[in-house]
Amino acid sequence: MKRRLRRAEGQVRGVLKMMEEQKNCKDVVSQLSAIRSAVDKTIALVVAVNLEQCILDEQEQGGDTNKVVQEAVQLLMKSR
Repeated sequence: MKRRLRRAEGQVRGVLKMMEEQKNCKDVVSQLSAIRSAVDKTIALVVAVNLEQCILDEQEQGGDTNKVVQEAVQLLMKSR
């Protein structure tokens, strides 16, 4: 996850440089779209890993995992 975020950080720096150099708008938007996609994938990974652990914890406690799943869905919807 950190590697993905570092890559996105590098992409943001690249976009800032492109803007300073007044590069083509299409190229800037294309790079911004790639950044957004990378961040969205990272969010999904964070939620998935967390969801898996939360479900296991809830099952150990004999609780209802539906609430945990609903919280994960809400996190994903909020990130959109």
